[in-house]
Amino acid sequence: MRIRLDIAYDGTHFRGWAKQPGLRTVQGTLEGAIARVLGGDPRLVVAGRTDSGVHASGQVAHVDLDEEQQKRLSGQRRRQDDPVAALAARIRGVVGAYADVDVTRAAIAPEGFDARFAAVWRRYEYRIADGAYDPMERHRTTTVRGPLNTEAMDAAARSLIGLHDFAAYCKPREEGTTIRTLLEYDWRRDSDGVLIANVKADAFCHSMVRALVGACVAVGQGRLDIADLATIRDGGLRTSEFTVLAARGLTLTQVGYPADELLATRAEQTRGRRTLD
Repeated sequence: MRIRLDIAYDGTHFRGWAKQPGLRTVQGTLEGAIARVLGGDPRLVVAGRTDSGVHASGQVAHVDLDEEQQKRLSGQRRRQDDPVAALAARIRGVVGAYADVDVTRAAIAPEGFDARFAAVWRRYEYRIADGAYDPMERHRTTTVRGPLNTEAMDAAARSLIGLHDFAAYCKPREEGTTIRTLLEYDWRRDSDGVLIANVKADAFCHSMVRALVGACVAVGQGRLDIADLATIRDGGLRTSEFTVLAARGLTLTQVGYPADELLATRAEQTRGRRTLD
């Protein structure tokens, strides 16, 4: 039985998503909670492995239950509750009140679902304050000294959209590709004057969003021209002309999947290495 889990967390005190010996991570915390509820050795597969300090309001993962875990799950039925849907509340009970991670929903995954490989896009938000801001939002907002030119940042962001090699905006992983399709990238200010980046792509390389944000901030400060960002991208080399911004301003807000009948096909396509052809 494969279970889809929808997850939210404040990444401030986590050392990222991925389980690491001796470190507090989101994966490690949730796998430990699931083990206490269902036993066994659960392993989560996630849509996007967020870095240390990055938050999520719309993360997605799946876990496969063995026969013994399924028996324990079905044996925990209360009244007329769906035991799979109730799993989210039981995990919540283990991690405790006021926890910085929550499983907001649990459901049986449709056939062919894979949280990582079946996803067609991920959406992130990045928050920057270049003036006064709500201190209640300090854990998910990065501050920048001096006013930023929102219009120039937005124009620069939109110039990067499309299928490209984003090696200049990534920390490449061994044997990994840096070719991505940037579907949306834009900037706006909210009602409090905080700058909000909307960044959506089929997938992201390591540190890609924070690098893209840092490049646009350099444009907003007048240190780079709008056209420079595409030139840097097409050059394919990392540069010191802009700063990769802090993780604290970044939140994974949404993961998109195709219709159920297309899930298996999408997963198979994603496992293939990407090219620009």
